[in-house]
Amino acid sequence: MVRTEFELPDVGEGVAEGELVAWLVGTDEHVVEDQPIAEVETDKALVEIPSAYDGVIVERCAQEGDTVPVGDVLVVFEVDEGAAEATDTVVPDEEPEETTEPTERPQSDRIERGDEPGVSDERVFAPPSVRNAARELGVPLSAVAAPEPGDRITERDVREAARRDAGDTVPLSDSEPPEPATERESNGTTPDGTTSGRAPSSSTGNAPISFEAAGRDRTLAMPATRRLASEKGLSLDDIPASEQRDGEPFVTPADVRTYSRDDASASSVSDSSGTDSPPTTEEGPRPGDRIPYTGVRRTIGEKMATSKYTAPHVSHHDEVDVSELVEARSRLKPEAQARETKLTYMPFAVKAVVAGLKEVPAINAELDEENEEIVLHDEYNIGIAVASDAGLMVPVIDNADQKGLLELADEISDKAARARDRSIGLEEMQGGTFTITNVGAVGGEYASPIINHPEAGILALGSLKERPWAEDGEIVARETLPISMSVDHRIVDGAEAARFTNEVKRYLNNPELLLLE
Repeated sequence: MVRTEFELPDVGEGVAEGELVAWLVGTDEHVVEDQPIAEVETDKALVEIPSAYDGVIVERCAQEGDTVPVGDVLVVFEVDEGAAEATDTVVPDEEPEETTEPTERPQSDRIERGDEPGVSDERVFAPPSVRNAARELGVPLSAVAAPEPGDRITERDVREAARRDAGDTVPLSDSEPPEPATERESNGTTPDGTTSGRAPSSSTGNAPISFEAAGRDRTLAMPATRRLASEKGLSLDDIPASEQRDGEPFVTPADVRTYSRDDASASSVSDSSGTDSPPTTEEGPRPGDRIPYTGVRRTIGEKMATSKYTAPHVSHHDEVDVSELVEARSRLKPEAQARETKLTYMPFAVKAVVAGLKEVPAINAELDEENEEIVLHDEYNIGIAVASDAGLMVPVIDNADQKGLLELADEISDKAARARDRSIGLEEMQGGTFTITNVGAVGGEYASPIINHPEAGILALGSLKERPWAEDGEIVARETLPISMSVDHRIVDGAEAARFTNEVKRYLNNPELLLLE
């Protein structure tokens, strides 16, 4: 056995460091390759750091709350000598060890495209979303070829590997419609449609099975699930798991809630028999507390300040009669439900925005200050602002102009749910060309939203409800939607903002026009 160092890997484009939020394993604990060992909060998301080895952790080189630069040593492992030779730096023990004959395989033996997969044990760089896709498709990450040695593996790389194994039966395009989930949560309807939950999936493809908790010493779970269990004062090892990942028990948030209810019921019976139990309270920030301005919250603040003080904002407010849209959605809902899709108003808004951007290209743009050029984008990648415990997250719907209403609905629901529990990949929140935010979800009507810099515009949707409306000299009740638009006045004139808003209104007021898009 030899000791080897494991450095904090590159967890996303432009990420230079991360704050260590929580250790998921302890010193002297044995872990397997790809097992999450720590939660790290970058300036963009909360990510799990998977182990690169099958071995024992002999030293944790950072404490919770520390900021760790990418490339710094995170932990020291004790692993088999052969595994250490193929990967990271070996840490010599106090006593000298015998030297080994050099192997013919180079230290960086990542598989090149065209080579046979499955021969490399080198550390694999892949975000959590890609690792989840690999599990769902049954593809070992060690069998996936990255574009270049040391590159991060993408979902497309995983699908290509799965296609080779399955005989071209796995779709390569990331834009193809996702499989409909078997269960969807209905948490009410708001214009953004981001209240839908994401149905859990089993990576094994087998029917859900229940793992007994007794005697279990290792349990897999997402960071949000671990936080939920911690908040409820529960141990993951005590909770029966309804799924498995790589043959290991995998606890979902639903498992935690079910176990919590059962535990509460048992406690209630105990209390009724005369046994008192102290009340439990959830500790949160209290008046007088000083909350660290770090991680995602700090990054959001810095980006807001950059946008506000770099791009001179101008706002435009309007209101649209969406009575026909409400009726159209009501007619389509049964068909959407039959396809296990929750159809909200947000997909309609996305389609209307894309139509407006095509009509006014200056808003689907950004200013390249270094080269003094206005860049008109030829893609329509729409960001959807989602509120999370850590602050505002903006997952991006790539190529929204190429997707239908139900496909948009599924993707928005899925990405919004993963943005809330912070399991979404960093690459899924990059590359946006325009953003939609929903202030109506909390009852708001109008706003002056801050642009998601370097984009040129952002649209805020207010609360959709019945309001008085003047029509043919009479006051009637109509379903209306307030909308607010902010643009970068350096590259977008007020007239262009108004023209864009009018185009969005036209499509929302006449939803049958969306069939043409």
